[in-house]
Parts: sequence; structure tokens; C-alpha cells
Amino acid sequence: MKTITPSELQSKLESGEQVNLIDVRESEEVAAGMIPGAEHIPLGSIEFKHQDLDKSKEYIMICRSGNRSGQACQFLEEEGYNVTNMSGGMLEWEGEVK
Repeated sequence: MKTITPSELQSKLESGEQVNLIDVRESEEVAAGMIPGAEHIPLGSIEFKHQDLDKSKEYIMICRSGNRSGQACQFLEEEGYNVTNMSGGMLEWEGEVK
């Protein structure tokens, strides 16, 4: 499984790189703030909503600590998607939140 650190992701965002972010935390968690531009798809919904994703794009998966996003990555990789897990999750994110 590919991984990216929160600081590496922050560098990509600050340089204006186009990235596709999916936050798999629960609604009450994202209400406290998520990375601007991220799409919210709770982990429990990934198996039903993954058809809405584009297999030609790369997605960076985000959760609180990196565990649930890792589970989402494992599932999506098996379905043929190009995904990367943000290790450390939002606990280690120091960038902007909305």
C-alpha cells in the first residue's frame, strides 16, 4: 500500500498540485474539520459508493489516525483503484482545516 505523510500532502497542496482527497471518518469527526477540498465518504459507505470514483484518478485516503483509511485503501486497491493512505491521519495534520 502506498503512503504519504501529512507534511508531504501539505506540500503538494501548497504547491497547487491537484489532488483527490477522500476523508473516510464519520460525520461527527469531519464536523470538527477536514482538509479543504476533501470529499467525505464514511468508511462504511465506501463499498457502496466506490462506483462513483474514477479509476483513472489517484485518490489520497484520510482518517483520524491512518487505520480506517488504510482499510479503505486495501478495499479500493482490490477493486482496481489507484489509492494512497495518509499515514498518521488528521492527528498529525498541521495544515488548514475547514
